[in-house]
This record gives sequence, C-alpha cells and structure tokens, in this order.
Amino acid sequence: MSACAGINIDSPWLDLRQADCMDLMKEFKDNHFDLAIVDPPYGIGEDGKKNHSRGKLAKPTLYSPKDWDRKPPAEEYFKQLRRVSSAQIVWGANHFADKIKRGSSSWIVWDKENGENDFADAELAYTSFSKAVRVFRFRWAGMLQGNMKEKERRIHPTQKPVQLYKWLLTNYAKPGQRILDTHMGSGSIAIACHYFGAHLTACEIDEDYFRAACQRIERETRQTTFWEGGEF
Repeated sequence: MSACAGINIDSPWLDLRQADCMDLMKEFKDNHFDLAIVDPPYGIGEDGKKNHSRGKLAKPTLYSPKDWDRKPPAEEYFKQLRRVSSAQIVWGANHFADKIKRGSSSWIVWDKENGENDFADAELAYTSFSKAVRVFRFRWAGMLQGNMKEKERRIHPTQKPVQLYKWLLTNYAKPGQRILDTHMGSGSIAIACHYFGAHLTACEIDEDYFRAACQRIERETRQTTFWEGGEF
C-alpha cells in the first residue's frame, strides 16, 4: 500500500511522489528503470491559461491557470533520463527534438480522431526503440472519447487516456518491469501500470495535480470490475 498525499492506494506496483523530477532521478543508479514513459512540458502554454481562450470549434474544459508549460525541459533533463532508464518514450518530442539529440526510426503517433476542431489532430512520441513507426487511434475530442462506456473525467489540461498507456505498455514493456514517469500529471499511467503489473515510480511537482491524481488513482484501482470483460 502506498501513501500518496495522505491517500492510501492499495497497489504493490506504485511508488508515487510529490517531487521535482531532477531530484528524483538523482536517487537512482544508471539503467535502474527498464523504460521511461514521460510527458514533460512542451513549452507551448497548455497549462490552463491558453486552454481558457481556445476551443472555437470544441468547447474547452476550464482548468486553474498555472505556469508549468512556459518552456520545455533543459537538455540536462534528457541526459538524466537516458542515464537512469534503458529505454525511453517521450511525448511531445517534436517540440524539443534539438534537446534530445537522438534520431529514431520508431516514433509513435497518437491519432486523436478529433474531427473538425482547433486542437491538434495527433501527438507524437520519440522512442529509443529500433522498430517501425506505430499509430494508436483513440478518440479524445472534448466530451467524445474512444471508450464512452468508461468515460474518463479530465482533471489536467494535458491529460492522456489510460487506454493509451495500456497500449504503450502492451507494445513496449513487459509485466514486472520497472517504469519511470517524471511528470505524472493526471495519473493515467499509474492506473495502467497497476493493472498491467509493472512497477511504476512517478512524480508530480504540483501539489494540486498530485493530490487530484492520487484521488483518481485510488478510486480507479479500487474499482476492479472497471477492467473486467476485456476492456484491459
């Protein structure tokens, strides 16, 4: 059982911390993690402030304005990420490819199946794997989601669906492996790792998001029937 913001999460797979990711990575030896799956700030202002004024074609959710997406991570972040993990999946890497300084034949494309709106049609992730480019298709357009039966409530302006992380783990990881997430955000990856059976170490620096994510993770990992019937 993990104590997370004073909330007890009954999972042997999760180590969740409110911490700065650079401080967290200093704790670990080289290649401690089998895989890092990270979604760092892109530096494009998607931290709640811009979201309030967007959505001419799709009504945006209102989030508390913050300042965490003012700039992308420094180059040192990527050096430390490569040091502590044997493999990496980095969302938004098209915004800071100059800092990663590594080529890849195995980019991931998440097709959001948005239809007509003014948000991005897809998101891209760099990977360190030597595979072909892969596409994951899952609708994520305002009130419309790929799995409307188990619709996710959004608590973070850059939240990604649990099904995306399920797909990533299924295709790029193995049960029992050690996974790192340096920017936990809404906690979707934690829910996926819990049910997949991967050991996740994750941190979130923002106290409000961390508490909201912990509450969500506790609720979703408690509802075991949510994943029955082939949904996960």
